[in-house]
This record gives sequence, structure tokens and C-alpha cells, in this order.
Amino acid sequence: MTDPAVDASRNPTGSAPRGLDLDRLGGYLAAHRPELAAGPLSARLIAGGKSNLTYLLRSGDREVVLRRPPLGHVLATAHDMAREHRVISALAPTDVPVPEALLLCSDSDVIGAPFYLMQKVDGEVYRSRAQTDPLTAGQRRELATAMMDTLAALHMVEPAAVGLADFGRPDGYLARQVRRWAGQLDRSRSRPLPGIDELRDALAGSVPEGANAGRIVHGDYRLDNLLASVDPVAVRAVLDWEMATLGDPLADLGLLLTYWSVLGDSELAEGNPVADGVGPRAGFPSGAELIDRYAGRSDVDVGPLHWHVALGCFKLAVICEGIHYRHTLGQTLGPGFDRIGAMVVPLVEHGLRAVREK
Repeated sequence: MTDPAVDASRNPTGSAPRGLDLDRLGGYLAAHRPELAAGPLSARLIAGGKSNLTYLLRSGDREVVLRRPPLGHVLATAHDMAREHRVISALAPTDVPVPEALLLCSDSDVIGAPFYLMQKVDGEVYRSRAQTDPLTAGQRRELATAMMDTLAALHMVEPAAVGLADFGRPDGYLARQVRRWAGQLDRSRSRPLPGIDELRDALAGSVPEGANAGRIVHGDYRLDNLLASVDPVAVRAVLDWEMATLGDPLADLGLLLTYWSVLGDSELAEGNPVADGVGPRAGFPSGAELIDRYAGRSDVDVGPLHWHVALGCFKLAVICEGIHYRHTLGQTLGPGFDRIGAMVVPLVEHGLRAVREK
């Protein structure tokens, strides 16, 4: 896994990045996976992620990737390492590209939180205009196409065929999503947020039937949660599975459009840490073109998506508010967190417009 922005910041003792105890980690690996601890351990925080923490871990000549929950204020069920490890393990034999899962540790005493290790995959995470502007128009279109083809491939996987029949509860998924994120909001409130309660109530009062329920959903599918290459253009790995479950694939589409069209096609995109390099303003195809591509490669009935975009706006607003709250407490690592809080109210405003759409 490669990333143009790698933060090599160390803790005050200079021994390791914050969030890792390399001595305890080394002892654990020596006991459970000695081939991953063949030499002295070093680690770097991979910058860019705004939720779970990702580190590049080196032992001798081998590099692997370690994932753990964020520091401090953590929302219940939102940072489940076991779920991430399970889903990438299950998807390994499918057409969905994922890193190889190497080890899961549920013992919080080792580094202070559960964690897992996965294969390092070569590729680039495209998240900024500095990265996407040098791409040709053809490369941007092919990258967007590959992104949608990969999402369609995910939604076409039969959960029972890969051992994920019990990975979630598809019935009532959309209603539970509204309740879940409303609960997460209540645990992250630290300031007035005009309109967010109205959006929550409007979503709760108009939940669609969810005819597509029962598919594997990623939960946070977007361009910068993919490792990709452009020569040739391909998705090398889908990352950040912390919110994956069984549910309605339209929720993935609605959230993707929130990033792509709501943020990526507005002034909020400029310099934005989660939407700077995507969407029509960055020279990519429109959201409508993305949905057309997906629909041509999936048996999912895309139907009207305005409610799902509204849900995406609500969900992203709550996630951003939780990140903003952790940032105010000094519990975030890496750059870009100071701007996250400014996204919340515009997301709520767009969500209200979308949920009222007929």
C-alpha cells in the first residue's frame, strides 16, 4: 500500500507513532506470527484516513499494514477491527480486490486497542487535486469507471457463498441506519447544529422499502478508499471496511453521490480533505454517469436515489461531527482535521433538500 502523504511523526519519546507500542507489538508477533517479526519493528502513520488509524509496519525487509481504531472518543460499533478483518478475508477469492488479511488481535492490552494486519498493496490513494489534475481526461473517466465496476462486483457477491450470510440483518436495514446515526450524533454533540434534528426526523418518517436489501455493502465507498493504478487503470484494492454489513446497496450509491456530487461539485470541494480530488469540478464524469455505469453492470434496481443521498448527507455529517469532536479534544493524528467541522452544516442543508425531493 502506498500513499503520497505519509506522516512519520513520532511520539515525544521518538520510539513509535502515537497509537502503537512497538515493544509489546513485537512480542505479540514473535509469539503468534514470528515471520512478521523477523527484525526490529518500525512504523509510520499513513496520513489521509480520518477515522481508523493505518500504519505502515516494517520488520526487516517486509512491510505490512496495521489498522486500529482512532484514539480517544470512539463511537460504539463504528471501528470494529474484527468486522474489517472478516470481510476482507471472505472477499479474497472474489472479483473484489482486497488486501490479504494476515492477523487479527482482539486483545486491547497489546497496543491499547484491537488491531489487524494486512498485506501491503502497491497503488495510489487519489484524494487531492494535486494527484488527479495530472491525469488525462481519459484516465479520469477510466478511473471512475473502474470504481463503479468494482462496486457493482461487490454488490453482486452472494453473501452465503463467501461465508457472510450472518454478517448483518438486511431486514429493516435502512430504518436502523437512521436510528444508528442518530444515536452516534447524540454521542458526538458538542455544539449547535442547525437543521440536523429536522433531517433525522424527515429521514425516519420516509424510509423506503429497501427492495435490494441483503447485499454486501461497504458503508463508506469512495475514490480515496481505493488503491488504484493508472498505467494501466485499475482498482488494486478496496480499503476501509469498518462499516461493512449486509444491507441495501443503494446506501453505498447515495453516500458515493454525497462525496461526488454534493461535495465534489460545490465550493466545499476546494481543498477539502475528503472531496478535493473527485467529482465534476475535478474533471471526472458526473454522478449520473457513474450511476448509469453501475446500473449497466449490476442487477440492482437503482430507482430514485434522493432519499439515499439524504441519508448519505446525514451519515457523513454525523461522521464529520464525531471527527470534529475528537479534533477539539486533541485526539486526531495527521493534517486536515481542522476543516472537517465546517462540512457539517452544508451537508445537513443539502440533505434536507434531498429528502424533500419528489
